[in-house]
Amino acid sequence: MNRVLVNIKTREKRFAFIKENKLERLYIQQPEQNSSVGNIYLGQATKVIPGMNAVFIEIGEGKAGYLPKEQLASFITDARPLEQKKKMNINSFVKQGERMLVQVVKDAAGTKGSKLTGIIELAGENIIYIPTGRYIAVSKKIAEKEKSDFLRSFGSAVTTEEEGIIFRTSAANCTENQLTEELKRLKKDYQELKINAGQLKKVALLKEEDDFDKELIIVLEKLETGEVIIDDLLESKKWAARFPAFDVNFYQQTQGLFAYYEVENDVEKALNRIVWLKNGAYIIIDEAEAFTMVDVNTGKFEGKQEREDTVFQTNKLACEEVARQLKIRDISGIVLVDFIDMPVKNQQKIQSQMIKELQKDSRQTKVVGFTSLGILQITRKKTVKTLKEVRQSKCIVCNGTGYVLSAESVAFQLERELWEYKTADCELILIEATLDVIHIFSGIKEEHKKRFEELLLCEIRFTVSEFSKPYYRISYVGSLS
Repeated sequence: MNRVLVNIKTREKRFAFIKENKLERLYIQQPEQNSSVGNIYLGQATKVIPGMNAVFIEIGEGKAGYLPKEQLASFITDARPLEQKKKMNINSFVKQGERMLVQVVKDAAGTKGSKLTGIIELAGENIIYIPTGRYIAVSKKIAEKEKSDFLRSFGSAVTTEEEGIIFRTSAANCTENQLTEELKRLKKDYQELKINAGQLKKVALLKEEDDFDKELIIVLEKLETGEVIIDDLLESKKWAARFPAFDVNFYQQTQGLFAYYEVENDVEKALNRIVWLKNGAYIIIDEAEAFTMVDVNTGKFEGKQEREDTVFQTNKLACEEVARQLKIRDISGIVLVDFIDMPVKNQQKIQSQMIKELQKDSRQTKVVGFTSLGILQITRKKTVKTLKEVRQSKCIVCNGTGYVLSAESVAFQLERELWEYKTADCELILIEATLDVIHIFSGIKEEHKKRFEELLLCEIRFTVSEFSKPYYRISYVGSLS
């Protein structure tokens, strides 16, 4: 049974999709960590770079956004043939200092600003209106050809040559009048955006997307039926009206929703580095800024067949778990999976299995193939912050590296710094340091400390610091009085 738990009565909003009593999708939204994807801004071109066929757009969010030439509205609406436009310089479509409406398609990450598009999309319940889209599209889930053809014909009749429409799955159950009214509302919203933009003197946010609702809609549309449990009465009524095919219920127990359905523990384990497979094997997930590395290990699984079969069965199980973890953690970008070594014939089977598993993913994914070293390459489109970005912050001690200088390195650094006082006219040096650094610097029975005092002709006194990593600070150099 499909079950979606929606926990929204606190400031941190969460939903979890449970399939056959197993967590398949987890989304958490915190007030200060909302994704910018879908937000519409009045932006200004600050740097046009012909060599990159792109322009950097200031949107008032600290880092300039990146907008490729092919995503400029002026590029799309230009009537010249596509091949001709591709060969043209980007300066033919945008000038430095020019202001324009842009929409975020990928959040800023690390040192990179947001990825933008000038092709604005305004989403309604049944249609997505694209003012400069120049195409009509229908959801692939609308299998009935007659209905699909009708929507395409209707879309062509109600849009100009420049406009575009995408019909959602729910559009199949709408009347022509309902679709017409919704399109009118979206067109009116776009005109209001343009008017508001024209009244502004500097870049600004014009429309903010509700990511939580958007992500929940993606899950529910993909499921089509199931049970939805929400811990807010008004929200439960809203979603019941929006998705009548679902059994939507209001949760009103004292115990937390996730705790009651025993999902809270899954949330805590969702960022574990090691994930165990049901046969005793395990995978290790390491997320970095450039890519995510997944390592597959046999662990406790020995198998009852020959080693080749044991390895194949483990790698096959790993495919299922890797695909699941990508969804739960919202990992995106380049993903490299280091499977246990296997023959090329089995690599092809594992690649096919991974493709099959990733077809269940609502994000755009691509299995590129195995490298010569036997590592499977996958790419996954980023639309929201990863679970790691939402739930964790960089360690102030190690600055996110996972490592700090050893006590030995810090003690030797102190030694070098003290050498600089060899010619100083001083009688006392006070040093605040962690106990491990003090022990290493002082040596057995403080022999090294005493030798240093003789060399410097002054006394060295330590006070113990409770700092969380090996540390020292010279706090005083001077006379004993």
